[in-house]
Amino acid sequence: MNRIHHLFDQRAVQAPDHPFLLLADATLTLSDLSRHVDALEAELRSDGVRTGDRVLVAAENCTEHVALILACSRVGAWVCGVNARMTAAELAGFVHKADARVVYFTSAVSAAARQHAAHYSTRPSVLPGLLRSTVFQSATVQEEPLGEEVAAIIFTSGTTGQPKGVMLTHAGLLQFAQVSASSRQLTAADRSYAYLPMTHIFGLGTVLMASIYAGAGLVMRSQFDPQDVFKTLAFQGVTQLQGPPAMFTRLLAWLDSQGIRHPEAPDLRYVYTGAAPLDLSLKQAIQARFAQPLHHGYGLSEYAGALTLCPMGQWREDTSAGYVVEGAQLRIVDSQGQDVARGETGEIWMRGVGLMPGYFRDPEITAQVMQPGGWYASGDLGRQSEDGALHLVGRLKEMIIRSGFNVYPGEVEAVLLRFAGVKNAAVLGRSLTDGNEEILAFVEPQAGAVLDLQALQAHAQAQLAPYKRPSQLRQVSEMPMTLSGKILKRELRDQFLKTEHDESLNA
Repeated sequence: MNRIHHLFDQRAVQAPDHPFLLLADATLTLSDLSRHVDALEAELRSDGVRTGDRVLVAAENCTEHVALILACSRVGAWVCGVNARMTAAELAGFVHKADARVVYFTSAVSAAARQHAAHYSTRPSVLPGLLRSTVFQSATVQEEPLGEEVAAIIFTSGTTGQPKGVMLTHAGLLQFAQVSASSRQLTAADRSYAYLPMTHIFGLGTVLMASIYAGAGLVMRSQFDPQDVFKTLAFQGVTQLQGPPAMFTRLLAWLDSQGIRHPEAPDLRYVYTGAAPLDLSLKQAIQARFAQPLHHGYGLSEYAGALTLCPMGQWREDTSAGYVVEGAQLRIVDSQGQDVARGETGEIWMRGVGLMPGYFRDPEITAQVMQPGGWYASGDLGRQSEDGALHLVGRLKEMIIRSGFNVYPGEVEAVLLRFAGVKNAAVLGRSLTDGNEEILAFVEPQAGAVLDLQALQAHAQAQLAPYKRPSQLRQVSEMPMTLSGKILKRELRDQFLKTEHDESLNA
């Protein structure tokens, strides 16, 4: 098997009647889905889609999106998924950046996708749940050998600037499918709650590809609804619950609003979080509610899934992201690219089967992150404990230099999150003079909570060394976040500067 559809086709032959996609109003077997893939494959070929062409889809999770991913693999095209809830300008930018041959819209399940489709010249698809654009004759084919190797392009969230197109290979996705399924002992009897967007590596790799590898079922939803999560846990045999920390925060808030201490989840046996930093208090709260260990991992789009994972069933008293997975290598290095000692903090470098071949048509940016020996410099800070477990510290670019000392925002955020009533916290630096920075902190209250910012500042002073204490503490009604649950600190900085400017004008 050298393409992702080969794995699916094999499963469909082995167990054609196995329920694979369990929707709110229907269930599709592997054979049912295979027929959808056949139809879309023929449609793509009739539109002249070739090996190496990009097929962009403005999507929310649905059967049609799964079928399109697999149909593109059969044709040799690169599927480029973007969340339909992007703005029209953002989508147009992605279409241009991908140099797409054709654009699809998951119109049946997404009002946002239908709105986007109205701005394009569209035609019906062979599958009623999709609309497709006219063929863009200007699109050009990527030269070999990547045309055969690449399966998909994932656009990064753009937390620090313009999004980049990460090229994911068939080999990387197939390797991660095996790694992810094995790490949680996934079988055909399992069912995962699949709301995570397949336009993100979390949904594409951890949820979809691992489930295909194991022949497991997906309880698929196009949008997140806490009430539906607990309904499926109670009555639909969901065994796997995965999502970013922000999802689990929302689940806890819903349970509290309903006065539920322990939700019904008779079949649940695996709970996992990733895609964003994990706070220890959140981990402990989830473990108490579900009576399950909350597994954690470290992954990114550039490495086709996860670089490290916690072993199945392991209870840890920390927020470690686990151990290096099969087929991957990890280094922690200093500013000179030299390995640091165990326990010391440095930049996370990686290489292995899952590593991207580069950013799509961005050779200069690719060269900035690729290091001698084929290592990718992640820009993330971490350390390894004596047992080899990876502990995430923060982003290299977010590290704050205060009075000559390094301040890691995650350490300050953890203290703020321990204060009663704080739902989310974000810390960043602002340059002052002579390489010195001040520390800005933003907090979002839990629903119904009233935060005493003076008491919170006193709490921080009692818990943090003087150079780590926030010089300014602001409350926001809601943190700006990416669709995958990461806080957009760049937007917080912009909001702060605007507010500061307005305050100075009114002074």
